[in-house]
Amino acid sequence: MKRVAFIGNYSPRQCGIATFTTDLCESLSEQFQDTSCIAIAVNDIEAGYAYPNRVCFELKEKDLNSYLRAADFLNNNNVDIVSLQFEYGIFGGRAGSHILSLLRDLHMPIVTTLHTILKEPDPDQRNVLEQLISLSDRIVVMSAKGAEILKSVYNIQTDKIDIIAHGIPDVPFVDPNFHKDLFGVEGKIVLMSFGLISPNKGFENVILSLPKIIKKFPNIVYIILGATHPQILRNEGEAYRISLQLLARENKVEGNVLFYNKFVSQRELTEFIGATDIYITPYLEPNQIVSGTLAYTLGAGKAIISTPYWYAEEMLANDRGILIPFHDHERLGKEVIFLLENEAARHSMRKRAYLYARSMIWSQVSLRYMESFRLAREEKRYLSSLGFNIKLKNTPPIEFPILKLTHLEHMTDDTGILQHAFFTLPNYGEGYTTDDNARALIVCKLIEDLDSETTYKLSYRYLAFLWYAYNTKTKRFRNFMDYQRNWLEDSGSEDSHGRSIMALGTILGIGSLTKLPTIAGRLFEDALPSTLSMQSPRAWAFSILGLNEYFKRFKDDKPAKAVQEELANRILKLHHENNTTGWLWFEQSLSYCNAILPHALLVSGKSMQNQEMIDIGLKSLSWLSSLQKAKVEDGHFIPIGTNGFYTRKGQHARFDQQPVEAQTMVSASIEAYHITKDQVWKKESVRAFEWFLGRNDLKVSLYDPATGGCRDGLHPNRMNENQGAESTLAFLQSLLEMRLEDNILSSKSNI
Repeated sequence: MKRVAFIGNYSPRQCGIATFTTDLCESLSEQFQDTSCIAIAVNDIEAGYAYPNRVCFELKEKDLNSYLRAADFLNNNNVDIVSLQFEYGIFGGRAGSHILSLLRDLHMPIVTTLHTILKEPDPDQRNVLEQLISLSDRIVVMSAKGAEILKSVYNIQTDKIDIIAHGIPDVPFVDPNFHKDLFGVEGKIVLMSFGLISPNKGFENVILSLPKIIKKFPNIVYIILGATHPQILRNEGEAYRISLQLLARENKVEGNVLFYNKFVSQRELTEFIGATDIYITPYLEPNQIVSGTLAYTLGAGKAIISTPYWYAEEMLANDRGILIPFHDHERLGKEVIFLLENEAARHSMRKRAYLYARSMIWSQVSLRYMESFRLAREEKRYLSSLGFNIKLKNTPPIEFPILKLTHLEHMTDDTGILQHAFFTLPNYGEGYTTDDNARALIVCKLIEDLDSETTYKLSYRYLAFLWYAYNTKTKRFRNFMDYQRNWLEDSGSEDSHGRSIMALGTILGIGSLTKLPTIAGRLFEDALPSTLSMQSPRAWAFSILGLNEYFKRFKDDKPAKAVQEELANRILKLHHENNTTGWLWFEQSLSYCNAILPHALLVSGKSMQNQEMIDIGLKSLSWLSSLQKAKVEDGHFIPIGTNGFYTRKGQHARFDQQPVEAQTMVSASIEAYHITKDQVWKKESVRAFEWFLGRNDLKVSLYDPATGGCRDGLHPNRMNENQGAESTLAFLQSLLEMRLEDNILSSKSNI
């Protein structure tokens, strides 16, 4: 095995996975000097990092195209095996799905180490992990609990899993007093916690336990070692660290709590651990499958007290440490006092921990990894010899245009996105609409999933528009604003209100855009009740889709659940009242954004576990699809025209065809596929999307590759050459949803 490539974060980036990837790569290189080890590092900032020469390629976290280039790089550089370090948060796309595009194109075996395994994943997380497992030749987990969850939740076969411990440095078993003078704590009893600082670490519970401990042991110091997590620092600053400092002051223990706000080197970390008498991991949640900090201190033979998260339960079994309940600072204080008063018990615990961890030192762990690499390669060679096509490049059904935001940016000024265009020029005379700024905010969320370079600036502008559009007196959004920033009404259309709720719910459902969720949350909460007084079924449907996104983070919001249930039942009632033989619809006519109605029933049925809603959603969407299809085999998409629409027993208007109809059909078909896994719905989403690219009545492309914009529609004999906001946003939303869908839910490569 001549060349191994490691994919993951890499030092000097400051995070646990970067440290792990670097240590594994260096250890394996040292153990197997005939093997060349290279690294593909993931950048979360545009400038990247000052990597060592071992890093041969840098991935841009949010840029899907860079993942495809990385696959070409690996295939063309004689790499024998790829070792992937997987954590949802370090790769771009929904739940880290961008990495799948890279893996699908690789020719060599893949061994994936899972740093997070969720027992209750959301649909995106499950889909990504299942595909990751399918694309990987072997899966490495760092605990027996991880293997158990993979088997019980993800149905992975046992013989594909290797349990390999988290690697640790080989350090001697030393007396803590040996290192204390390095930090000015000689003569003190040292408690310590370390790692990247974030609110889920629970350090406040240690501070709350200190007053009682100090009464018995006044010479106690508690060291909190580590820099604030970079993402927390960017989004929230040092708010959590400051709250800990204030808590220490309130409890009159500020002189006993020492903060080292630094990401330390391996040598410094070893010295800090060496000076520690009792190490504490007071984490707040159970579902952590591995902890490098716990592994390091176990390997140094430290007395450890921890809450019972999964990894700690396994590592500290058989009296290798003490487990305490979550959020229980009283119990924590008692156990610290017990260990300090019982020196023999403390040192016995230390010895058991140290001896147990000898198999976890990096020289042993790298041997295990090489065994896994060899096994993966042998298995792949064997299957290849049997004639199996091991991995086929995933070819999308169509060639998706690249994401180009030139026209979106041209249409957006300091106020928001302008409503109309004269050809490609913004038409200032037509002003702005809340409708379009809400659409643009939704598109920004999808852009965030693929490439975040322009997301922040645009998102702030569109959300600010919605904030200004909201009329606190009427509890409604205004819609039309002229170019001089004068509102032309006190309350806008019901649809513009519903679409605003949809946009706000979408932003709240992700929470990754700095500061936006807080602002959006206030507006969402204030504006949501007004949807109940509205009469427009489409306003109900837009609101339901916004609630569906909102529930991805706030699934226990009972008032919001009540609104969803009321609106969904109204749409269901409409279907019961209007549905007859040959007319499987919610109204006596088909007009605009038609697919939004079955789409709303589908997401409501899934969320509320209401099979009737799902069944009616699928039947009505299927009926709509049959109406909007050319009457030839595999005919192209023909949306209901706006020049008359389609009234029951009336004439089906074929023109003018609008981009928003294709967009709503794309979105609804993707949701139908998520629910049914029926390939028919993937084909329907492709059919509707291809309308933009020229598979339509006039065989002309409405998409403009020069600007990234979209023409305003099809007349009977020509295109409307203007590229307004609604049309461009409809195309961008469809393109982004299709690219993300192809990435996260494309057909699995089968062996």
